[in-house]
Amino acid sequence: MWKQLLNEIQQGNEKALARTISLVENEQAGYHELLQSLHTSSKANVIGITGPPGAGKSTLVDALIGELVNAGKKVGVICVDPSSPFNLGALLGDRIRMSEWYNHPNVFIRSLASRGSMGGLHPKIIEITDLFKAGGFDFIIVETVGVGQSEIEIAGLADTTVVVFVPEGGDEVQTMKAGLMEIADVFVVNKSDRPDADLFVKNLRMMLAPAFHSHQQEIPIVKTIATERKGMSELMNAINQHHGDENENEKKLWLLTEKAWQLIVNKKMNSLSKEKLRELISQQKKNKDFNLYSFVESLG
Repeated sequence: MWKQLLNEIQQGNEKALARTISLVENEQAGYHELLQSLHTSSKANVIGITGPPGAGKSTLVDALIGELVNAGKKVGVICVDPSSPFNLGALLGDRIRMSEWYNHPNVFIRSLASRGSMGGLHPKIIEITDLFKAGGFDFIIVETVGVGQSEIEIAGLADTTVVVFVPEGGDEVQTMKAGLMEIADVFVVNKSDRPDADLFVKNLRMMLAPAFHSHQQEIPIVKTIATERKGMSELMNAINQHHGDENENEKKLWLLTEKAWQLIVNKKMNSLSKEKLRELISQQKKNKDFNLYSFVESLG
């Protein structure tokens, strides 16, 4: 079954891709064998879109899809939605703003629930992205939940990480951990038709100035108005320029290391799910002397 599905994915069969993603998500028997047979020679550019809530990431992705489709590219999109803490299902579901692309022959969109992941991604995001790579896409866009400072793990997945802000996000920039600032390969100031957009860009450049000394070139800051699809060609130029940078070998090695680390951690945690944990807590709480820290220590 797995070999046939993989062959169909490589032939561009989107139904086979959708089915395989679900099987991997649910850890169906044999999915490890499928993953181990994936080829790693894909030239797809994985673009990570991250940033604080309300920055217009979904609208930006919608506009970016349009730019790529007009250039004749095949695009895969992974949207990670926030999930309910009770049933771990997606709260947003399919993105209404991207509805025009769902039946487009060169676009495949999959919405995933973060399932409680603190990084704003899905626990199987690495595996699912690699399945997309097998599908022959030219570009793969991964949009995170936007949970704030903890979504640095996107840098371990994407070839190019785009961090999105809005002009009113000055406080967010000031309070951000340096890590999120450092992962950006491209900055986007969206909704740049709003007042103080130029001042925000100026302040962002000043804030990043000390970091430029550790880079061979300045990190580009692109102004966009995603609702009007303005600034998209400039954004794609910045993404393509970064992807073609010959000095990225060290980063690519780091990306592979980070992916391996995440896969090892997930494998070690595989024997314990939130559902199993809930059952264990439910049983242990019957004991009046229940102590959370002693309980966690007992799981060792």
